[in-house]
Amino acid sequence: MSDDIHLKQAVIDELKWEPSVNATQIGVTTKDGIGTLMGSVESYAEKHGAEMAALRVKDVKAVAEEIEVKLPFSVKHGDAEIAAAAVNRMDWNVSVPKDTVKVAVSKGWVTLSGQVHWHYQHDAAAHAVRTLWGVTGVSNQISIKPRVNAGDIKSDIMVALNRSWFAPENIDVTARDGQVTLTGTVDYWDERALAATTAWAAPGVTSVTNDIRVH
Repeated sequence: MSDDIHLKQAVIDELKWEPSVNATQIGVTTKDGIGTLMGSVESYAEKHGAEMAALRVKDVKAVAEEIEVKLPFSVKHGDAEIAAAAVNRMDWNVSVPKDTVKVAVSKGWVTLSGQVHWHYQHDAAAHAVRTLWGVTGVSNQISIKPRVNAGDIKSDIMVALNRSWFAPENIDVTARDGQVTLTGTVDYWDERALAATTAWAAPGVTSVTNDIRVH
């Protein structure tokens, strides 16, 4: 119980430390390394910021995010306006290939679809719309185009992981037809996220399943 209490306080402190989040509107519970965030915020960007802040805390293994986005009364953007703003924002983003992403909006919830060549482009599209006023959520359904000559994906990823600092005995990589699975153990959530980012950077990767456990 003591560990849960200390972890809860650490998450609360990190939320207070994060300037993009109004921590007074967010409740926190913790159990066995799993943090749950509750309450309401005024934008989806703040909701995402709260989740990222909680994941930064040492000993947090995962976050269950139950925060609701309640837009201020002064924000009155219809779905058509949000969709137009999202398309415009991506048109100006050099990381999102032109005319590759489609946007659908329903009651403020943005759904992205289409195909891109790299995972960073997939993430850039979501990041571009996340901070728009009126957005209550984002579903990123953009897929990665498979490559005919993907090369030795497993070997490439292992070399990159070892180049970063991951010990070969801590992380295992399996790859089949561009689909990568990571297993093993790390000490912190940031390390788990870094391993996935490293795997996504390999040419030919179309999906990454991150089964790495946090101690």
